[in-house]
Amino acid sequence: MQYITADQLAERPGARELAQVATAAHLAIVPAELMEATLRGADRSSWTAPQVASADDALQRIEDAVRQAEGLVDGYLARRGYGLPLSPVPELVTGWVRDIARYLLHKDRQGREDNDPIVRAYRDALKFLELIAQGKFSLGALDPIQNNPSTIDVRFDSAPSVFDRKNRRSF
Repeated sequence: MQYITADQLAERPGARELAQVATAAHLAIVPAELMEATLRGADRSSWTAPQVASADDALQRIEDAVRQAEGLVDGYLARRGYGLPLSPVPELVTGWVRDIARYLLHKDRQGREDNDPIVRAYRDALKFLELIAQGKFSLGALDPIQNNPSTIDVRFDSAPSVFDRKNRRSF
């Protein structure tokens, strides 16, 4: 995971939500405390081996979704000409990866998509990535293209000259 850390995922959307959507369908949901410990790399010795294995499996699913989200983000950024992977990572990119990965983890749930905040965040992330690819939106202060003087294209445009060689011959 290059654009978001497991600690950032533990903060938002949170270990409880991630445990619910990343646990395999045929298994009991990983306890939120165990998922928190797994995401943060904390001590997990108070849980049984099958519970820890289930948490590791859920973490693998989360990492897979994050990799897919990062690949999608990289695809849009590559269209604009960014050097990949981005370093340092702008907070906007971290948020977009979070929103896309969250959507990928929730893709099997049922409900109305028109008022779902997870779907809305996913679509918003894709809209902003499309604007980035078109050059209509910036990554902010950490934008490597905006802050690189060699990539700035300066052009001067003016009205045609009033006194060119042809007009001065008559004087």
